[in-house]
Amino acid sequence: MNLFTETNLSPDILKAIGELGYESPTEIQKQTIPFILSDIRDLIALAQTGTGKTAAFSLPILDMIDDTSRKIQLLVLCPTRELCLQITKDIKNYSKYMKDIKTTAVYGGSSIMDQIRSLKDKPQIIVGTPGRVIDLINRKALDFSAIHWLVLDEADEMLSMGFKDELETILSETPETKQTFLFSATMSKEVERISKSYLTKPHRISVGSINEVKKNIKHEYYVIGYRQKKEALKRLIDSNPNQYSIIFCRTRMETQEVADFLMQNGYAADALHGDLSQAQRDTVMKKFRLKNIDILVATDVAARGLDVNSLTHVIHYSLPDDPEVFVHRSGRTGRAGKDGISIALIKPEESRKLKQIKSVTKIEMHEGKIPTGEDIIKAQVGGVFESLFEIHEDFFEFDDSLIPDLSAFTKEELAHKLLQFQLKDLAMYYKDRHDLVDQKLSSRDDDGGSRRDRRDRDRDRGRERDRDRDRGGKPRRKNEDMVRFFFNLGKKDQLKKLDVLDIINKATSGKSKKRAEIGDIEILEKFSFFEVEKSFKDNVLSNIGSMKFKGKEMRAEVAN
Repeated sequence: MNLFTETNLSPDILKAIGELGYESPTEIQKQTIPFILSDIRDLIALAQTGTGKTAAFSLPILDMIDDTSRKIQLLVLCPTRELCLQITKDIKNYSKYMKDIKTTAVYGGSSIMDQIRSLKDKPQIIVGTPGRVIDLINRKALDFSAIHWLVLDEADEMLSMGFKDELETILSETPETKQTFLFSATMSKEVERISKSYLTKPHRISVGSINEVKKNIKHEYYVIGYRQKKEALKRLIDSNPNQYSIIFCRTRMETQEVADFLMQNGYAADALHGDLSQAQRDTVMKKFRLKNIDILVATDVAARGLDVNSLTHVIHYSLPDDPEVFVHRSGRTGRAGKDGISIALIKPEESRKLKQIKSVTKIEMHEGKIPTGEDIIKAQVGGVFESLFEIHEDFFEFDDSLIPDLSAFTKEELAHKLLQFQLKDLAMYYKDRHDLVDQKLSSRDDDGGSRRDRRDRDRDRGRERDRDRDRGGKPRRKNEDMVRFFFNLGKKDQLKKLDVLDIINKATSGKSKKRAEIGDIEILEKFSFFEVEKSFKDNVLSNIGSMKFKGKEMRAEVAN
């Protein structure tokens, strides 16, 4: 029985979602669809990513949209290109049998002229990222004077990525008579402020608690030293066969290093980080969605907007600083009613950070022992049969006469030979290898880390410079080519390095296509320092003063 029939949606929509396999509405859909169909109030909906938000707002709007009008009636704003494309794809699938409905995606990183041409088809629905929508408004290519509905999807992400000014500009371009729906995973102060300023007496829907820890995710952690971390990762992957996973790293360099290590060891893996071009990102993400690769190594920022519902594992190769990020990462597995596993690799000196995550999130985490070679072979044997039993159809045909006479073997003997053939290389790899030594958590403050870890980080910075040269890139500029700036904001203002990078990029962007070279960034308690190449000195001095960060005035001056 398809329970979506109880939502009173049109037959065309029910037919389309039925073909997509939609049977029963999720909790957010149960509450949101009837509200939008029957109420004219604004809406704040709090729900985690992966709970079916796109269908929750788009299905009822599609049911009410005027397909005889060629004006824009729905605008959906979202934080990333990837999410923009995913929402557009979903809406097109839902409106498959609504022949006069057109949906267009507009986003950065792609030709703006191509997007302007696509707008000549007069779509009723626009899905876009804030920056590109602003660009198109300035070029008079978008007219929102007739929109009935505005959706702010993942509003907390858009604000955390610095889109506050863009959102307010776009909202000011829309009629007061529109209905606004704000969807967010968290109710931060900025989201609250936006809702108070631009929503009118909104109805609230909350599915679960904000940042709720999913009960169907098993959390494990393994204590291992820096030097053994990659080998421990390999063992954990080998002891969890048939996984489809994301491995989260802190930095771009670490992400690429881990991906290179896995690929060199024969795993179907690839990296996703900020150094990739948009075309490279699209290729990696397409391979991952099609399961041509089954392990994606990513930074938190790069993985935003990547919507995959069938992940079996999330692996925290490095712990995030923010417990909320840990919950968000882990929540990418255990979707669509399936169980998931979250695995964290913990350095011995990270006890304080682990304790903080446990305290804030109330997650019950179990400490595991790094698998031995024997543990891994046992798990792999089970994995072979698990894969075998999942095959319910023939992928190719062949003549059964090609199968030799096997009657001389028992089924156990045949299975034994199959496993020897399948797992020979793995068994030989672990045959003479020593087990990794389990380590104890240290109560030492992890901000500084051990002398060895500091030495290892210094070594990694050197290797990053060397690798830049090997790849034909430019090594970091010398100090005499850079200008060091004093910046009036610091940790007390919740300033992070990503924020500084974003501020510098905005301050130095102009008519020139050249991007400013950025050097060291040092964030202190009440103020910060950063380095930018000399040719962009005047841009920084003249532009930062007119910008704001979380409502606060910014000031930069050349440091002595």
